[in-house]
Formats: sequence, structure tokens, C-alpha cells
Amino acid sequence: MRYSVSLQAEGDREFTLEETVELADAVAPLDGIASGMGTMGYGAQIVVEADNPDAAVEIALEHFTAALAGTKLPEWPVVRAECLAEDEDYADLDEIP
Repeated sequence: MRYSVSLQAEGDREFTLEETVELADAVAPLDGIASGMGTMGYGAQIVVEADNPDAAVEIALEHFTAALAGTKLPEWPVVRAECLAEDEDYADLDEIP
């Protein structure tokens, strides 16, 4: 099953526009998007294949860490991870009258 996993890292200074662009480039191959400009951290939402939500988070963390390894971005700890199954994401569409 496909999962969309959002990861959020926190640090000790404001994340810049240039760093956000670098993060976006790093997670793009993971069907990812980046966030963080002007905040005390950064985040990404990436898509992974997994058997369950717990496995999806573990896989996403591995991919995220590997993507960051090829950058000059600060290695801040991931403090939050949220997972949404593709089926759950589209469930609301079934409820449209």
C-alpha cells in the first residue's frame, strides 16, 4: 500500500529559503515536498510503499535520512512523523453527494 508520510525536524535556528530549496531538491525523487522556510525546523512529505503505517514511517525515515546525507543541511532530530494511507486520503472523495 502507498503511504504519504510527513516528517518534521526541529533545530536551533531559523531555516532559510535556500535550505528549503535544497531540501526540496533532495526529496523530489521520493515524490516529496519540503517545508520549513522561516521556521525553527524543516519537514518533508514523502510517498512510500509499505505493508502498514509503522513500516511506512520506518521506511520514510530511512529515505529521508539518506536524502539529507547528500546535502549540506543541518542534521536536526525528527520530532514528529504522521502517516496517511492513500486509501484514507481519498476516502473523503467517496462521500461527495
